[in-house]
Amino acid sequence: ATNAAAFEEENTFPLFHHGEETILIAEDNEHVSYLMKDILGRFGYKIIHAINGEDAIVKFHEHPGVNLVILDSVMPSKNGQEVFNELKEACPDLRAIFTSGYAKSILLEKGIQAEDFDFLKKPFSQQHLLKMVREVLDRQQGERNT
Repeated sequence: ATNAAAFEEENTFPLFHHGEETILIAEDNEHVSYLMKDILGRFGYKIIHAINGEDAIVKFHEHPGVNLVILDSVMPSKNGQEVFNELKEACPDLRAIFTSGYAKSILLEKGIQAEDFDFLKKPFSQQHLLKMVREVLDRQQGERNT
């Protein structure tokens, strides 16, 4: 029954539209990074990978036209919030998704700002990743689904 329920749940997701946007992924876990690059790449997104917070800032400036950053909230050198704050200075309309194995409430305690942000808890499904990426990219500035 469990396999049937999982199959049924997976097939209730709408078809995901392919994207053409450029996404910078800052993730220090090699396995998680590979999975995100593979999933998003198969759906047409151009992926730039950074291994930590400092690398994300360098790669962002090396590759103009980044439409979205996916930032691991807890990384060596600079955490996701520090990276996002620095990138927003250069690009105020930049969109971001924060990821973590920690609960959102724990991240708030660790210094991630209490403002509304898009959060993807690890582990996540392929469908959840694709759905959130598309929603964040398609959202009008200032609009936020809660």
